[in-house]
Amino acid sequence: MAYGYEEKALETPHKLTLDGRSRLTLTGVTEVESFDEQMVVLHTTLGDLVIRGQGLHLKLLSLDGGQVHVDGTVESMTYEDPRPQGGFLSRLFG
Repeated sequence: MAYGYEEKALETPHKLTLDGRSRLTLTGVTEVESFDEQMVVLHTTLGDLVIRGQGLHLKLLSLDGGQVHVDGTVESMTYEDPRPQGGFLSRLFG
């Protein structure tokens, strides 16, 4: 089931729309890793996205196209680079 969701989301470009810091609409989401009222962590086609705020709620999670709506007060959104695999020496000598 997760495979089909990810495949469909990869077909949809990642788009982010924030209306008045209170309603966030995203496409291209491949997975919802975690969420609570202060933080939502999403995997998108452009990397991991961490949304921080107050009173955050997932209002829509659509498997078609990887669409997500988040309501609440959005304070920050940060894309995080994937962490390198392996130990220090493998990253050093790549």
